[in-house]
This record gives sequence, C-alpha cells and structure tokens, in this order.
Amino acid sequence: MNEKNLVPFTSKQSREEAVKNGSKGGKKSGESRRRKKTMKQVMDMLLEMPANTPDDWELLANLGLNLDDIDEDTVNNILVVNAALLKNAKQGDVASIKELRSIIRDDDLLKHKIKTETARLELERKKSEPEIAPEKEYSGIPARLIAPTFSPVLFDIEEHKYSEYVFPGGRGSTKSSFCGLNVVDLIMKNEDMHACVLRQVADTLRSSVYQQILWAISALGLDSEFNCTVSPLEITRIKTGQKIYFRGADDPNKIKSIKTAFGYIGIVWFEELDQFAGEEAVRKIEQSVIRGGDTAYKFKSFNPPKSAQNWANKYIKIPREDRLVVESTYLTVPPKWLGKPFLDDAEFLKETNPIAYENEYMGVANGTGGNIFDNVEIRTVTDEEIEHFDYIFNGVDWGWYPDLYAFVRVQYAPAQHTLFIWQEYTCNKTKNIDTAKKLIELGITANDLITCDSSENKSVEDYRAYGLLARGAEKGPNSRDYSYKWLQSLKKIVIDNERCPVAAQEFLDAEYDRDKEGNVISGYPDGNDHMIDAVRYATERIWRRRGQ
Repeated sequence: MNEKNLVPFTSKQSREEAVKNGSKGGKKSGESRRRKKTMKQVMDMLLEMPANTPDDWELLANLGLNLDDIDEDTVNNILVVNAALLKNAKQGDVASIKELRSIIRDDDLLKHKIKTETARLELERKKSEPEIAPEKEYSGIPARLIAPTFSPVLFDIEEHKYSEYVFPGGRGSTKSSFCGLNVVDLIMKNEDMHACVLRQVADTLRSSVYQQILWAISALGLDSEFNCTVSPLEITRIKTGQKIYFRGADDPNKIKSIKTAFGYIGIVWFEELDQFAGEEAVRKIEQSVIRGGDTAYKFKSFNPPKSAQNWANKYIKIPREDRLVVESTYLTVPPKWLGKPFLDDAEFLKETNPIAYENEYMGVANGTGGNIFDNVEIRTVTDEEIEHFDYIFNGVDWGWYPDLYAFVRVQYAPAQHTLFIWQEYTCNKTKNIDTAKKLIELGITANDLITCDSSENKSVEDYRAYGLLARGAEKGPNSRDYSYKWLQSLKKIVIDNERCPVAAQEFLDAEYDRDKEGNVISGYPDGNDHMIDAVRYATERIWRRRGQ
C-alpha cells in the first residue's frame, strides 16, 4: 500500500491556501444547492401542471382509471409520471422499482401528494359508481307461488325422495308452472348441475317451455342472475355458467350433441309427455342426456289424452318406487290465479259438453279408446296379503315359439268381486319337463290344481306324469267371450307389475279391433294374450258357475 495515498491533500497546502481553497469549494457547493433548489421549485411547478396530452390519458386509462369520472384539471404531471413508473415497475423494470421505493422512502412531501391524490381519485370514483346492494341469499320457492296440490311435493323434491315426478292434469292445474319453478330452483341449489327441457317438436319450445322458464326466473326474483338467449335457445346462470338447454325430440342429434363445460345435466323436464313417441323413446333420451352424476331429477307433465290406451296414460298406471305421480286440476288452484274468463269457459264446457270437460279440465281419460279392461289396477301385492290368500287358482297357456308359455297364479275375493294376479312365469322353447320343474320351484305342490289349455292334451298328460295335478280347460262354445265378459265385470283386476310384468302389459294393452273408419268391432281380438288366456283357464271354475 502506498502510504502517500493516505496523506490528505490539504497537508501539503499552507493554512492560507487551505482556507482559500475551502472558501472556493463552499461557494461552489452553495451555488450547487441553490441551483438544485431552483430546479426543484421548477420541477415541482412542472409536476403540478395539468397533463392533458392523449398519451397521458391513454396511460391512465390502461391502468384502469375511469376517465369519464376524472376532471381534466386534476390530471397533473405528478400523477402521470408516477403512473408511468408504476406501469414499468409492474412489468419488472428494476430501475422503476428502485425509483418508486426511493420516492416513497425519501420524499415525504411527494409521498404525501401521491397518497392524497390517489385517495381523492378513489373517492371520486366511488361517488360516481351506483351503490350495489349486497347480494341476497337465495331462499327457494316461496309458498305463495305453489298451488296446494303441489305443496307436499316440494318437501319430497328437497329430500330427493324420488328421482322421477310425473304430473298428469287438466288445463289450468299449474303443473307446468310448478315444473318450471323447480327447474330454476334446482339450478340455484346445485351449482354442478345443468338442465334440459324437452318437447317432441323443437319448433314449439320457444313459445311454451322457454317462456315458462322465463316466467319462473322472474317470479323468483332472479332476473339479474340469468342471461337468456334465443340463438341458441338457452338460459345461462351468470355467476356459475350453468345452462338450461331446450331441445326437441324430433332432432335426436341435437340432444346427443349437448356437451357441458363442467358438471352434468341432472335435471330434465318432458313437457307434453304424451306427444313423445313412447316410453322407450323417452328412456333413450334420458340415457343420452343424464350422464356423469349420482343424482338426477326428472319431471314429466301432460294433459291425459282421451284414450286410456295412450302410452302416457298406461305409463302412470305402473308404479315404481322412485316415481311419484301427482294428479291435479284447476279446482285446486286459487281462482284469482286463473281469472274469471278461464273459469267461465270451464263452467260453460261443463254444462254443454261434460265429456270434453272431464278430459280437458279434469284430466280424465274418458274417450272411446277401445280398451277392453277398464278395471285394471296396477299396484304392489304385499307378502302380508299373499299370506292371507285362501282362494287361489292356477292356469297354464301352452306355448313354444314365438308364442309364450304362460303360467299364472291368482286369488279371487268374492266379497270384493276382485281378482288378484300375483305370480307368473313365462318362457320360450322350453320342454314340458323343465317348465314342470320350474313350477315346483315356485311352490306348486301335487295338491294345487292347474287348469291348462286343453288344445294340448299330451302336455296335460306330461304334467300329470311329472306329479302335478293338471287338467284341461273345458272351453266350449262362446266360452272365450263369456270369460272375457266376466273379467270385465269384476270391480277390480289387481296386478302386481313387479311380480307379473307380462300380465300387467297384456291387460293394459288389450284393445278392441277397429274397422277402416275407426269404429270399434265387437268381439275380442286374438293375439298377444297368453297371460290373459292363462287367467281365463285358471278362473274357469268360477265364471262357469251359475250366477257368476
């Protein structure tokens, strides 16, 4: 190390020279400070001047300020310079970051100005914005929107007691309104679910179910929650992106093509169920639409057609554990909801055409549908009921292929004039020995009489050889017509569709033939009646008795 470098420069000067040189340095330092002070004053003045160039305004706008709410006189160079520094700092410019830190740390006055200016602008912005009321928590469908008939159903839906809800009803029964309200309600309560509303013909969607959903949204006070469009025809919940789709069954490809961005379609509504092509067609739509979730809600509404043979009328007669059927009429609806003209029209039709009134307003399938058995009741026959059966009859109608072999067990209750069909067995291409073994497995003993179709005496003899108490039916002239009339005369034919699905279908489907003009032809058609025949043979000992 050079020690000379450690010697102060002034040590070589005389005292007079040091004082002189120090005086020169002090003068220059003072001049520098004065120049800096003057420059600072000028800079402060310039910074406080308005900044109104287009670039200045564009810079502030890019930072998110609402320029419509800012007075031109308040936009000065201080704001612009610091805004530019902030913009560069946000983009990662190290020099701008250091400069901002230096300004905030070292210049208390500028720091105060920045804070004051920012606070003022924020206050101006808040003053200019409309007050937004706090978001209200959705509380569900209010009771005032629900007709008394449907009030209990709300609890079932809330508890998800059933997965399918079917609502047959006449005009003005509010079944469609109830379905629409529940579609919207379930969308609000299940943020991972979407909905699909269907009719048979796509062209009818906009003027019917789409309008019904719009009404439900408005009635629930949720107009601001949804965005509704007609091209495409759909409704979107703004907060979550959930959608309500509208589709016609006449274009299956549009149903299959529905793809949700998240979640799954867990809500479907079939409006005018009877207009769809049948139970199988509806089932295929359900399989196409409802995918990916563990929970689903299915709503089906319709005005029952006149003919009891319409598939929708038969559909609701067959109970399922996961299905609730609720019938409704306008008589259960508060009159003020319907209005005087509606009520006057209903009353006029009631007086002038009672049959049409029953069908249109009361939802009764009272037309001449040609169904043979109007007395069928489909329901579960319990084990407890069966334990008390004491008037049991057995019947067999022989078959191979394509005709079915059909075995049936029935109970007749004379006091109630009611027949219970509670056990059946059917098959194709099965030997007599194998069907006999099956009957024994079902509990038929050597003491249980089986009345069989007498057209196959060989088969009757086979059963006897296998240890069964079989006999051929007597039949005889007009016996078929007589047995049909006896079955029709019963108060009820109760069929357990779980135990006896083939019998249930045959009795519900049995219909008179018609001529070319559509008139019913007298007599009972032959075909698709193997279980009916087995029932006729089983009960032969009853209806052949005098007085029965």
